[in-house]
Amino acid sequence: MLRAYLSRWIDGFEKRYGYDAGYMRHVLRVSPPSLMKFAFGTRAADVNAAPHEALIAAGLVGTMSEDCGPCTQVACDIALENGVDPAVLRAVLAGDEAGMGETAALAYRFARASLARDIEACDPLRDEIVRRWGDKALVAVGLAITASRMYPTLKYALGYGKACTKVTVGGEAVAPLRLAA
Repeated sequence: MLRAYLSRWIDGFEKRYGYDAGYMRHVLRVSPPSLMKFAFGTRAADVNAAPHEALIAAGLVGTMSEDCGPCTQVACDIALENGVDPAVLRAVLAGDEAGMGETAALAYRFARASLARDIEACDPLRDEIVRRWGDKALVAVGLAITASRMYPTLKYALGYGKACTKVTVGGEAVAPLRLAA
């Protein structure tokens, strides 16, 4: 029963986003409970604890650190469905901090510094997030960074990550900034 439910969930995801989720099917074949736990783990962030643009920017930085196309495209498609301004998404993809707006740019810089283990840059950005939005927001942003890396990391680990592509946001193609993992 769990296998059938998860298979339908994957079918719907693939259809909705035009995405090849073969790696998720691989996990489903091997261990349905593992896929279920994995899916729950990627939804750990409290989406009401921080501004939406901050969570999206931090999550996109995390995704782009692991992926150069299909997973980033899905992240953008989901963000668009949730009302994120396409211009903000394009700016995050391109690394254009001025075009992101102040909220997204703060989370973008924090995510980049955090992933780079740049303590000098990260500490004041962390403090600014807590000052503006509180400690719950810091946790939510941190979880957004972490969770956003899970799908592309698993995809590449299982041998399904092979293609770099441009990402289309609001009908406009953008080449994502390549971020080092």
